[in-house]
Amino acid sequence: MAMLLLDRADLEVRVSEGALVLYENGTRRQTVPLRLLDRLVIQGARTRLDSAVLIKLAEAGAATLLLSPRAGRQVAIVLGPAHNDAAVRLAQGRRVTDPDFCDAWARQLVVAKLRRQHRLLLAAEARRPDTRKALFDARGGIAEALAQAQVEGTASPRLRGLEGSAARAYFHGYTALFAPELGFAGRNRRPPRDPVNACLSLAYTLLHFEAVRMAHAAGLDPLLGFYHRPAFGRESLACDLIEPLRPAIDEWVWQQFSPGPLRPEHFSADKGACLLGKTGRSHFYAGWERFAPLPRRWLRQGCARLARQLRAEGEPWLEQPDDDEAF
Repeated sequence: MAMLLLDRADLEVRVSEGALVLYENGTRRQTVPLRLLDRLVIQGARTRLDSAVLIKLAEAGAATLLLSPRAGRQVAIVLGPAHNDAAVRLAQGRRVTDPDFCDAWARQLVVAKLRRQHRLLLAAEARRPDTRKALFDARGGIAEALAQAQVEGTASPRLRGLEGSAARAYFHGYTALFAPELGFAGRNRRPPRDPVNACLSLAYTLLHFEAVRMAHAAGLDPLLGFYHRPAFGRESLACDLIEPLRPAIDEWVWQQFSPGPLRPEHFSADKGACLLGKTGRSHFYAGWERFAPLPRRWLRQGCARLARQLRAEGEPWLEQPDDDEAF
């Protein structure tokens, strides 16, 4: 199964005989069988499609991600029919209100994330001895936070503080890995103001989309998180799921600049925002599709494990239908 990226102006998408048909300025350009797709990403300006296309995509089990044409920010996600396993969501809703469960879940996520941050910077020292001091100091800050996060019973508010302090140390080292002309001095977003942050934001958005998709497929509610608390309009469980994977994204983005295909000329500045141009997006998405299978598999397996646990907890609450009940 593959992702289809629509990233060109004036595209029209139609559906015919089990396939998406792409037209550009009224001329038929490409046909893509629906059975080959599990993801559609639309970032191109003025892409036109009607509800019949979205219905066919949903029926085929393909999720659709709509990105803002300029900044690559998530605008909407269209998923297929909801999973019909009520037991999973019953137990998930209950666990959201269980502070002990939420704290244990949060500790697991934060510890995994900090370990991977530490591991990334340690590996970077071998490749970039010229940045050894910055990386050594950053690893020290992460190790200190990690030691405290691993203490049994550490509550979620404390974990958030430790994660924040580790992030400050981590980015002090991570920024040293990039060329000065990229202007990367730390994490910023909405809008990202330099090429590295533009790529980090887009990669995190795509990973978040994968987490929403995998949670939905497993019967989980993407809105009900345990570390990121439920909030209006936020897929908090997806935010939870991607936390341990962020260092893998960070390493991949580093590889795209050193010695990867992305260069400063692939970006432009517009009203304070750094925008990835069309050539740069071509390189970015090609690299993403090579990288994504590993985190995608991790998310699928993690969602399946969580769903199994919750299903076992929720099944006793399900009403057993009467054999003679009429439908």
